Amino acid sequence: MDRIHYAGDSILTGTDIARALLECAQALAQVGTAATVDVPTVDDDGEPGRSEILVGPASQLISSSADVPYEEVVDEDLVEQLREKTRNLRRYGTPDAGAVTHEQGDLAAGEWSDYEGI
Repeated sequence: MDRIHYAGDSILTGTDIARALLECAQALAQVGTAATVDVPTVDDDGEPGRSEILVGPASQLISSSADVPYEEVVDEDLVEQLREKTRNLRRYGTPDAGAVTHEQGDLAAGEWSDYEGI
């Protein structure tokens, strides 16, 4: 497990998730854009949760290993999605190469872009 420190707070998530998130944040910063990422977490009592993190050029993320008595948080689909976005951002160097869309609330998939207005 890793603890991601962000904006004066921290979250616990899986090590692979944390590493993929930091790599994606670096790639987003290199092309001068940002994205939001929904991350599975564990709270201090061991209860599962989720956090939405804004990452981009101004993000200051720190990930440190955490010795906690909880099971490792695993989300292979998220890790692969973050790695693919990172590869595309590094390969093509444009914000659209890393665009992530989410199904949220009343929005249909694809109606919202993390890069709208850029």
